[in-house]
Amino acid sequence: MDWLQLHPLSLYQGAAFPFALLFNYLCTMDSFSTQSRYVFLLAGGHLLALAALGSYAVLVFIPAFCTVVLIHSLRPQEVHRCTFFFQMTWQTLCHLGLHYTEYYLQEPPSMRYCITLSSLMLLTQRVTSLSLDIGEGKVEAASRGIRMRSSLSEHLREALPYFSYLLFFPGLLGGPLCSFKRFQARVEGSSSLGPRHSFRALSWRGVQILGLEYLKAALRQVVSAGAGLRDCQQLECIYVMWSTASLFKLTYYSHWVLDDSLLHAAGFGSEFGRGLGEEAYVPDTDIWTLETTHRISLFTRKWNQSTARWLRRVIFQRSRAWPLLQTFAFSAWWHGLHPGQVFGFFCWAMMVEADYLIHTFANMFIRSWPVRLLYRTVTWAHTQLIIAYIMLAVEFRSPSFLWLLCNSSNSVFPVVYLVLLFLLARRKHRCN
Repeated sequence: MDWLQLHPLSLYQGAAFPFALLFNYLCTMDSFSTQSRYVFLLAGGHLLALAALGSYAVLVFIPAFCTVVLIHSLRPQEVHRCTFFFQMTWQTLCHLGLHYTEYYLQEPPSMRYCITLSSLMLLTQRVTSLSLDIGEGKVEAASRGIRMRSSLSEHLREALPYFSYLLFFPGLLGGPLCSFKRFQARVEGSSSLGPRHSFRALSWRGVQILGLEYLKAALRQVVSAGAGLRDCQQLECIYVMWSTASLFKLTYYSHWVLDDSLLHAAGFGSEFGRGLGEEAYVPDTDIWTLETTHRISLFTRKWNQSTARWLRRVIFQRSRAWPLLQTFAFSAWWHGLHPGQVFGFFCWAMMVEADYLIHTFANMFIRSWPVRLLYRTVTWAHTQLIIAYIMLAVEFRSPSFLWLLCNSSNSVFPVVYLVLLFLLARRKHRCN
């Protein structure tokens, strides 16, 4: 998701708040049936898609419809493979349209089209999560024999929960991944949030958003007043890279807290379903850990947490060879395979590998607390600068900017970790 798209996304997410609160209120009424809840969420998703995406909304509706058709026509063991390749093929074709506009026509893409791609990426998460749940038996689907004997109205009644899950409005444009099991438990259960508790939680999130927006506005003035990466000189480039990446991070933090607030307002937040085990709610951001950790591997697990957990389930745990590299390669594919993204995610994978070896080696030999404190301080600064380097490559993504970044003095930070990765890997190999 491009950070330039986050501002209009936030506007549409904010406009959906009254409907989320209305849904949460209606769930406390016995007259608001389960079917009505599914219809409300689905209708809200359609309206939000049409408002935010315009005519491009059809690019989201078509794969959602095809996914439900595949679920109802295939055996549970076949669902994941077919839906995965269909969804990723569809999303890739849509990303190629963006490539054609940006790199061949040399024209700025439509903002609505960019938001559509972001929505498609989130839809891919829900599609693959649902298909894996069906394949693993966590979600039961009607057998093919029963489906063939069912009438059209029964088919629609069976398909309604799936359509509603894939297009429900609190998760259409953003938000942590909500599993189908958790979604179904929320819709078919009663509201778990009292007015006071809900107001207190939403107020705290509102304070966080205001604070992040204030910091972002102040930092934007600093960044715009200073030199850019094209004009900076040596050590000045380090500050330019760090401040620009910090602006990106604050933008993401603010948007993720807003997404979390919308889900919470609709009753899908962290306070619901604490006993669902691995289906429990996972927020996308843990700002304290992200800003204080000295380990790239921990930053990677905490950055966009629900997506990280989704990637682990869909790719990492199912890979037999080079699971880390396959996971980052798929992440580059999922994001659109822009040159900066391919370079950035490959670099990120190498940095995580180096991080594991460096900290394993350090823990074996560093004993005294003053040296350990110095080591943590240096690695914290190095981690933040490497993440800033990767973030600029991924966010600006064009070949021209990538060339500019690689030729700047900032490249020394990932190069140091690459050299240490090579040396420590050879040492580990000799020891084995």
